[in-house]
Amino acid sequence: MTALEIAGLFVRYGGALAVDDIALSVPPGQVTALVGPNGAGKSSAVLATCGTVRSTGEVRLDGERVDGWSPGRRTRAGLALVPQGRQLFSRLTVRENLLIGADQLRLPARSVAAAEERFPILAERRSSLAGVLSGGEQQMLAVARALMGRPRALLLDELVTGLAPLIVQQLATTVRALADDGLAVLVAAPDLVGLRDVVDRGYVLVRGRVVAEVEGGHRPLQSAYERALGLAVG
Repeated sequence: MTALEIAGLFVRYGGALAVDDIALSVPPGQVTALVGPNGAGKSSAVLATCGTVRSTGEVRLDGERVDGWSPGRRTRAGLALVPQGRQLFSRLTVRENLLIGADQLRLPARSVAAAEERFPILAERRSSLAGVLSGGEQQMLAVARALMGRPRALLLDELVTGLAPLIVQQLATTVRALADDGLAVLVAAPDLVGLRDVVDRGYVLVRGRVVAEVEGGHRPLQSAYERALGLAVG
């Protein structure tokens, strides 16, 4: 069974159509990429899946419809998000950010220790304010927080954009390991830089519509993306 399925998804902002009748499948044990140029609707699709922007369409998690659920209920059911911009509490410590995550997921406070251990630097910086962490450390904190509830599907929006190559490699390795452990992973990104070696399949999104669905890793997906961009600017 596909862990996450999306069908007939529409997102509108006023009179503007940001996501136009898209369908996505995110199987467990694989990394699925959603690639497209800036403004293509990737973030809108991800946020709609998690319920944080208004949308119409079906969202199913392990076969169960969740599109009528609140964002919190979707999260507790196993749909986790690392949003673009991370959305951390910059004036709270690493540990306090994780404690808030545990509280939202209704987890015991002891779950924070396991989250810190996922990235050893977080354990070292547990008393540091999130706002003084490097961009890579902040992204690790956002990923650790999202994984606290042992989700069934993980959505990553702009995971590695703007990060140092060493951090990109570490995050890519983490993503691959999570998928290999059976998690369904969706990565939304403007390109495949930094993630090409971990992607199993993907979709190309242009002007709010899926213009290609590709199996077989980053090479055919990259080719489809380049062809789609040629159409988009033509």
